Amino acid sequence: MNIIKLDPNFRITRMIPIQKPCIVNKSENKFESVLFLPEVEGRKGEGGLRTNGYFKKSYNDKPLISIITVVYNGEKYLEETIQSVINQTYDNVEYIIIDGGSTDGTVDIINKYENQIDYWVSERDKGIYDAMNKGIDLAFGDYIFFLGADDRLENILHIIFKDINKRYLLVYGNIKYNTSLFVKSKFSFQTYLHNTIHHQSAFYSKDLFTNFRYDIRYKIAADYELNLLVYKNHKVETLYSDNIVSICEDDGISRINYKESHAEMQDIRHKYFNHFGNLFFDIGLALKLYLHTFLTRAPS
Repeated sequence: MNIIKLDPNFRITRMIPIQKPCIVNKSENKFESVLFLPEVEGRKGEGGLRTNGYFKKSYNDKPLISIITVVYNGEKYLEETIQSVINQTYDNVEYIIIDGGSTDGTVDIINKYENQIDYWVSERDKGIYDAMNKGIDLAFGDYIFFLGADDRLENILHIIFKDINKRYLLVYGNIKYNTSLFVKSKFSFQTYLHNTIHHQSAFYSKDLFTNFRYDIRYKIAADYELNLLVYKNHKVETLYSDNIVSICEDDGISRINYKESHAEMQDIRHKYFNHFGNLFFDIGLALKLYLHTFLTRAPS
């Protein structure tokens, strides 16, 4: 197979195979993969390497990592986010941006990096998780990673994926907020109470999305469902990397709407446990929320 260096200035555009991928959607799979999103009314734009006939693929010693950023009116931080992806020293990355039809300068920023982004589209959607689902449909990597439009990916991919010689269903690390708050990700009993894995630190195997998409009825914490299912299935192999994966803004929607976020997680959990199990977890969650409120209350 012929490989071209489309842009030698960026590692992620040095391994471009001159071959269009063959899409095989099995009948037993609930969802389908696509190279491009179908045209919809009101679309503001579409572009990237794919629209110019350039596609990426995985290699035995270098899995393809699909990074998905969803954004709406994100011109304040988006350029830093894009730069944190395209300046990775890991070679095999595909970058997908799903814009919800921004009315600010977001699309102008995206166009500035047209030759480093694999695929982008700007059109209306039904919220964050609908946009994330679109990105999943488009992803062809072995692993899928969701990077917020106001987050920065550390130059970490070449470290995390250097010696991985098997397919883990989840590879995860830690995050740090721009306020210097460090958050250590973990899979533990607490996962039954709330989200213990931030999506900005988690690389999910594409296999997990064969028959799963985020439930767009939830607006804040739909990503908890996949983490809960992974933890609940103890046979699933995961790998923890003790590294900071992303730097995140401390004003994300789940941080601001703390109680609403936990209410959604509680509703999600109720789908997978019986009455007594949920009663036990609900008491634990109520205690956690009480302690959070008590400890963060401003002194009088």
